Amino acid sequence: MLSAVLYMHTSGVCHRDLKPENFLFLTKGPIDKNVLKIIDFGLSKAFEDGVHMTTKAGTPYYVAPQVLQGRYDKSCDIWSCGVIMYTMLCGYPPFYGKTDQEVLSKVRKGLYTFDSKDWKFVSEDAKKLISQLIKLDPEHRYTSKQALDDPWIVQRAPRAADVSLHGDQLSNLRSFRSQNRLKKAALNIIAGQMNEAQIADLRDVFKALDKNGDGFLTLEELQDGITKADIKHKDIDLAAIMEGVDADGSGQIDYTEFLAATLDKRLYLQRDACWAAFSVFDQDGNGLITVDELKQILEEGSMEEVLDGRTSEELLQEIDKNGDGSIDFEEFMDMMEKGRSQSMELNTPKAWRSACSILISRLLASAQLQRHALAL
Repeated sequence: MLSAVLYMHTSGVCHRDLKPENFLFLTKGPIDKNVLKIIDFGLSKAFEDGVHMTTKAGTPYYVAPQVLQGRYDKSCDIWSCGVIMYTMLCGYPPFYGKTDQEVLSKVRKGLYTFDSKDWKFVSEDAKKLISQLIKLDPEHRYTSKQALDDPWIVQRAPRAADVSLHGDQLSNLRSFRSQNRLKKAALNIIAGQMNEAQIADLRDVFKALDKNGDGFLTLEELQDGITKADIKHKDIDLAAIMEGVDADGSGQIDYTEFLAATLDKRLYLQRDACWAAFSVFDQDGNGLITVDELKQILEEGSMEEVLDGRTSEELLQEIDKNGDGSIDFEEFMDMMEKGRSQSMELNTPKAWRSACSILISRLLASAQLQRHALAL
């Protein structure tokens, strides 16, 4: 839960209605083999640091006092996490009342206790963490990063620690930086549509590399992953990988960017997946991508950061094989099928390509061994 909240907050999104029913498991299978999802972003809001939100939103038991006052920030989600943790450990919320008004009155005061008969078997570390999350003054409330670094989380929370990068995936990371802007954008769209079964191994690799659990990979985390796999990496330009894969120019690789760069070609070349991506660019639905439509996607918002000096007109000319001034679906598919450019292959050291293969292979092998051990 906290890892997901950290990812949201780092991405500039505040949920504003976190509660147990807004966390769902992907399947009905065992927890250790499952994926927890946050749902219902109907009340969520993109925020700016230093700018307070004012809309009163949330659910009585879990809402933060500052939300009721109409002046709050992202820390309201942390309060809600604390209330959820309290409820999970004892079976009832810290602020209880027969009516909503009674509940909200107690929330405003922020007073709660750990009844000894219900909390005698709960560790002091757990109670301390709750106390840092349900802190009346938001200035002294834990951030999501501080919560993840708390001893109770670090020492007790299950975590796949020894999984590293696998061959073809890390090779794809290196290759991804040479793809044209349209293909990068298309792969990001396709990555967002993959189901959990298709990306399970990649998810395990990402989580293992993401040491602080914030949902982003830094240069240092990539370096650690390569070192862990015991690979000679003097020819690997990790900074270049980061720059090429980091589609939004944030200086880090987020989960979707990682998936986009490491997807197996057999997955992203499925025509229905490519058609869905094509349709995002074909904004008027006429079956053609025009230069104006390219500009709207590639030269606005976060995608502006990945422009490499070439104009949208030049990119269209490169893909428009029949010279009609637009890109049809078959031309789009041809671009997707081309894979790695020849110039990239010629400029990629053999040592790098072999390192990529070994690294991701070892990471996946480690993940499979861990899953096997859990099954035993």
